[in-house]
Amino acid sequence: MRVIKILLIAALAVGFCTTASAKEMKVGFVYVSPIGDAGWSYAHDVGRQAVEELEGVTTSYVEAVPEGPDAERVIQNMARKDFDLIFATSFGYMDPMLKVAKQFPEAVFMHCSGFKTAENMGNYFGRMYQARYLSGMVAGAMTKSNIIGYAAAFPIPEVIRGINAFTLGARAVNEEATVRVVWTKTWYDPATEKEAAKSLLDVGADVIAQHQDSPGPQEAAQEKGVYSIGYNSDMSAFAPKAHLTAPVWNWGPYYTKVVNEVKNGTWESGSAWPGMETGIVDLAPFGSMVPKEIQEMVLAKKAEIVAGQAKVFVGPVLDQQGNVKIAEGSVADDQSLLGMTWFVEGVTGTTE
Repeated sequence: MRVIKILLIAALAVGFCTTASAKEMKVGFVYVSPIGDAGWSYAHDVGRQAVEELEGVTTSYVEAVPEGPDAERVIQNMARKDFDLIFATSFGYMDPMLKVAKQFPEAVFMHCSGFKTAENMGNYFGRMYQARYLSGMVAGAMTKSNIIGYAAAFPIPEVIRGINAFTLGARAVNEEATVRVVWTKTWYDPATEKEAAKSLLDVGADVIAQHQDSPGPQEAAQEKGVYSIGYNSDMSAFAPKAHLTAPVWNWGPYYTKVVNEVKNGTWESGSAWPGMETGIVDLAPFGSMVPKEIQEMVLAKKAEIVAGQAKVFVGPVLDQQGNVKIAEGSVADDQSLLGMTWFVEGVTGTTE
């Protein structure tokens, strides 16, 4: 009888330990647009799916969450449901997430593209400007009118930095190239973004680039019979006759890294800004219309950037008024890049 009792106690103990160790880590994602946008949120959700494959981890997401009070509510709801780690993937989620992070010190919060941190909140982004530069090289080499259109979301440093890098790349291979910018003040609005591209086509642009989440600008380019540069993911299926290439995101490696750090208790708050050397930022395959010599030129520059042998923002760099912003021989530091609010020479448009 005594042996039976001991075995029962042991069985209960094993069952308790198994239950305790089987507690799955809950990871939440908040998206500013639908995951069907084929762009920004789609790319993040592909990363989430990589996390879902990890043992002992479950994920959940809420899509199309407006920046502001709605974002705070969604993040707070996740925290109240005992999510261990929450990723907020839009610039305007920064202050709402910071507020919620202070209310739930046991959870870990990660904000994409912002600059604020707390003890339990970090931020992260990728050096997308590197891939922007390369895509600018393609656009500069392919344009015939020397007018490249750029449909852009909001005039914040992230977007301005990308436009500048793109322009530097275009003018590195074509000194006559200019980049015309139209602001949509939207992240995801296919109709508005397509109309913005059309307005650029009307002034002679024969390549359309974008910092938008929909393939609308590329569709407009294809309908006009000209070229396009995508963003976020390989959107060539939406405009196969126009799509030259695209700066793209691969969030899976980074998201799985952060999840494992939180799971193992090694995560620390901070700011992460990895580049092309990590694979998080890349360039989509070239369209068949891009000549081999242009492809080889761009891939050679990519290899230099990955190896750390080439930088994007190297002086002399002038602004639109001809003022020297980065002196000859100097390389812009991260602080100046993260706070960039001016356009380089060659951009037509305002930063407002």
